[in-house]
Amino acid sequence: MKRALAIDIGASSGRHIVGWYGEHGAMETREVYRFPNGVKEQNGHLIWDTDALFCEVVAGIRAAFAVFPDIETISIDTWGVDYVLLRGEEEVRPVYAYRDARNDAYVERVHERIPFSSLYDKTGIQFQKFNTVYSLYADLAEGRLAGVSDFLMIPEYLMYRLTGVKKKEYTNATTTGMVNAKTHAFDPDIFRVLNLPLSLAAPLSAPGTPLGHLKPEIVREVGGDALVVLCPTHDTAAAVEAIDMPENAPYISSGTWSLLGVRTTGALTDEKSRLANYSNEGGVGYNRYQKNLTGMWLVQCLRAELCPGKDYGEIAKEAEASDYHGHIPVNDPLFLAPKSMKEAFLSSLCEAGEKLPENEADFFRCAYESLALGYREALDELEENTGKKYTKLYIVGGGAKNGFLNELTERATEKEVIALPIEATAIGNLKTQLNRKEA
Repeated sequence: MKRALAIDIGASSGRHIVGWYGEHGAMETREVYRFPNGVKEQNGHLIWDTDALFCEVVAGIRAAFAVFPDIETISIDTWGVDYVLLRGEEEVRPVYAYRDARNDAYVERVHERIPFSSLYDKTGIQFQKFNTVYSLYADLAEGRLAGVSDFLMIPEYLMYRLTGVKKKEYTNATTTGMVNAKTHAFDPDIFRVLNLPLSLAAPLSAPGTPLGHLKPEIVREVGGDALVVLCPTHDTAAAVEAIDMPENAPYISSGTWSLLGVRTTGALTDEKSRLANYSNEGGVGYNRYQKNLTGMWLVQCLRAELCPGKDYGEIAKEAEASDYHGHIPVNDPLFLAPKSMKEAFLSSLCEAGEKLPENEADFFRCAYESLALGYREALDELEENTGKKYTKLYIVGGGAKNGFLNELTERATEKEVIALPIEATAIGNLKTQLNRKEA
């Protein structure tokens, strides 16, 4: 029986899940390891501790082999945008996290060299100030690219440390805002205009591409060996692969972020799409026309501040009982990385002249209703831009377990919400591994 290990790492936690096809052809899975993750503050910046992250990756592989010594393949997916610079084998530190404010000083400098309308026409990637293109330009301006030989997205870097092989994967590369939507390769003109080293524009590999076996020292540490392969290493691309839908309908991959979109045969880079800030990111044989929306981040931050440790189910139940109906614009940069999410809510509501929340439940009700309204607005734009009307909306990921939010979403969007409370990202990762044809 062929078994695979998916290492699925999000911004707040990671998990190791072993998967295989059972005797009736249905995928079976077992979680064997889970660990917390998060940004760290260092010298006024938000960074990733990649050494600690790699230690968790290795510990989880060891735990997986202890239960399933016959694992044949391994792959890793994470969030997009973030990367590690390398000078040969040496990591350039710190590894900045996308919520860090470093890019703020460089966005306009990039747009002076290449207007965003031109960037969008080439790449079809929505504007987010944390897009990799701005981070790399910041690296250039700060002298961090001197002697740099490679930049690897976080999952590529972790798999490089497992195998010693450096390869860049297509779906995650599209999150950089530097991949041409027509050629599906890094756009050399963007690199030239920004004076970024063309050597960093390495060829891209498709999901399913093998990297190599674990390095001998890793084999000794984890107690087994397996072939490491590329899955759709951007977690949303992996999640969309897991959605079993008989028709092509819109989806929301609901986690820290809510990624709302639909599969299309090609990129839509017209003016309406640009103005609506829709993105065109890589899928496995298709384009993902989607929009990054603030997701459960709002609830996660409020919980940490107002009621640490309280069960999310209890939070949703209390929010449902609240009769508060104030709303916030969930995608306002104010909510990206505030020191206090509660104060960010109060500031936004006060400025809009809304009634202020009186208790914890009111804050959470505000968050859930605002998310549902954000979904409605994005779906209206999606239907307008694609010229199609949809009757269903599929929701996967952690947010799919929130029945109250699903109910609010169904009411706001007037779509039939089909919630699939599955580990969608891990399943998409596993599906790519298990369905891979041997060379």
